Amino acid sequence: MRSTLGTSGTSGTSGTPRALRTAAVALVVGSLALAVTSCGGGGDGKGSGGGDGGSTASASTSTLKLPKLDGASISVAAVWTGDEQKNFKQVLGEFEKRTGAKVTFVPAQDPIINFLGSKVAGGAPPDVAMLPQPGAIKQAVEKKWAKPLGADARAQIAKNYSKGWQDLGKVDGKQYAAYYKAANKSLVWYNAKVFQNAGAKEPKTWKEFLATAQAVYDSGVTPVSVGGADGWTLTDWFENIYLSQAGPEKYDQLAKHRIKWTDPSVKDALTTLAQLFGKKQFIAGGPDGALQTAFPKSVEQTFTGGAQPKAAMVYEGDFAQVNIEQTKARIGTDAKVFPFPAVGSGQAPVVSGGDAAVILKDSKAAQALVTFLASPDAATIQAKLGGYLSPNKNVDFSAYPNAVQRRIARSLVGSGDDFRFDMSDQAPQAFGGTPGKGEWKDLQDFLKNPKDIAGTQHNLEVDAAKAFKD
Repeated sequence: MRSTLGTSGTSGTSGTPRALRTAAVALVVGSLALAVTSCGGGGDGKGSGGGDGGSTASASTSTLKLPKLDGASISVAAVWTGDEQKNFKQVLGEFEKRTGAKVTFVPAQDPIINFLGSKVAGGAPPDVAMLPQPGAIKQAVEKKWAKPLGADARAQIAKNYSKGWQDLGKVDGKQYAAYYKAANKSLVWYNAKVFQNAGAKEPKTWKEFLATAQAVYDSGVTPVSVGGADGWTLTDWFENIYLSQAGPEKYDQLAKHRIKWTDPSVKDALTTLAQLFGKKQFIAGGPDGALQTAFPKSVEQTFTGGAQPKAAMVYEGDFAQVNIEQTKARIGTDAKVFPFPAVGSGQAPVVSGGDAAVILKDSKAAQALVTFLASPDAATIQAKLGGYLSPNKNVDFSAYPNAVQRRIARSLVGSGDDFRFDMSDQAPQAFGGTPGKGEWKDLQDFLKNPKDIAGTQHNLEVDAAKAFKD
């Protein structure tokens, strides 16, 4: 998961039975629906944010004490680009100001676990890496790259995170990672002007979603923008439909490959997804165009072009706000959002993802940085910049810049341990996290030919079986 998202390592677990239950997840559906529907304008970042029930996540007003690190120099690797990278650098800048240390951001290639492998082999790993899935954390531990977190970092994690998020950063019961960034990956953003012109309403079910798409199409605008050049967006489409239609138990089984991809539940989900992908006129640029469209462009083209954008809706997580802000669209006014619709008799799904800080070169400065990233002090800085969501329960909701984001944050924190983590981020990297291979490639092929459901299932199972075996 991620907006520049990397994917997985070698395992879908973090090493404990508890982690097995919490490593792949849905937020509380009722609170999410409240969180993202009928949201007002951008707001002033203060108070309740348009009736979101108050701004305080949990009392935490004291500033974290950090050691003086004059002369220390450390590096942090992440796959983040654009504004996401720029905003994170502001967080690192605050750490530098408060400690005297020098921090260098290292742009990492995707998948980051391969990038780190080359750096370790060359004898020059970064001090800290931001890993986007539990499997990657486990792989870094198994390869003896990752170092256990110290007492100060562990204390911040215990104070600021629910047990579910704590466990996602553990391997064999030991804390190796602090989740700094989270994502709600079950949102559909839409161009409010196009919806108004089409007389379209926010759908709550998949059937209503297709009807809404038809109404938008009839008004003269292509309904949906798909960033198919980035295969992870297609895994997210599948996961939301599968979680809603098949249910959490099946989701957990498929995530761990305890049922095969040839299972009838996968056929059902692909058949549902084909109801959209099979209507070429509903996809901006058609399937071929979508396969050449990167995620950032898929968002931006939904909110540019005045009354005739290239698409009316785009699916993806809360982090899409960063890309929306590159246009002139105002979040909550021009760009609105609704929860991913419920499929069949299932509930509306919510799939989460996240990025965690892991230490590869142990030092006082590296430990201090991860301690800082686990604190509300660091998360609050990036929350104010937008396009960011923290699982840290002690970040004041008023830090988020608009009512939409505040409500999404409230639903995430309010869910406690009751969530499902991105399925592909739990899978072995070769299957769930490599561009041009495995699930990414299989679903790109499916977008191109959504009639071949049996062939897609076969390819997914062959690739998954090999990856999980290896």
